Amino acid sequence: MTAWSTREVAELAGTTVNTIRHYHRLGLLEEPERRYNGYKQYGVRDLVRLLRIRRLAELGVPLSRIADVSQGGDAAPETLRELDVELAATIQRIQQARADIAVILSKNAPADAPAGFAAVASHLSEPDSSIIHVYSRLYDEDAMDDLRHMVEVDVEAGEASGEIDALSPDADEETRSRLAARLAPTITQNLIDYPWLTDPLRRASKNRYRARQTFVAAAEELYNPAQLDVFTRAGKIALENLRAAGSESD
Repeated sequence: MTAWSTREVAELAGTTVNTIRHYHRLGLLEEPERRYNGYKQYGVRDLVRLLRIRRLAELGVPLSRIADVSQGGDAAPETLRELDVELAATIQRIQQARADIAVILSKNAPADAPAGFAAVASHLSEPDSSIIHVYSRLYDEDAMDDLRHMVEVDVEAGEASGEIDALSPDADEETRSRLAARLAPTITQNLIDYPWLTDPLRRASKNRYRARQTFVAAAEELYNPAQLDVFTRAGKIALENLRAAGSESD
């Protein structure tokens, strides 16, 4: 009868001695008989069992479920259907990652640019890029699509973002007022195009209180007082513009 050592059967199966020992500990592979010198001796049946285990592992069957799948019955097709769903999701993630990498390379964008924003990432300041990362954990996918479109339009229009990025914390009143006035038309148009911005928390993907708390903390940490003041002023002007437009339409 042909007999192989642990190392030999491991080589035949394309695995390692430690893996075989792990299978023994899990009870997936029975301990073989031992030679007179105490060394294990594996036969053809052991090799075939090992190859079957390896095949199921290659398919992605968790080691904890291999024993059930090997026994047949309903366990095998049920497990394989679950694996197929997981593999489909994995393939989708990989395809999206490849698409993202292609855009990052073509646009020479930072590798850690917010998902979906690689095309405009080089135009974003560090605070803006950071806040978008935070937004991606607070808002649903549709809201993030809208935000991406807003950023693309702003970049194309070359708005006052550069001046705001360079705004010092102690900027004077005239500078703040001027920048707020320049930024207000863009915010006004965004509020018209995306009405949910008047109550952004309704598009939160998480608890509204937690979303608001996180948003406020991120804004205060990432932007200086003068920048926050400009955003607040511009927002108020935009809301006044909306109300005025509504009154005229009436």
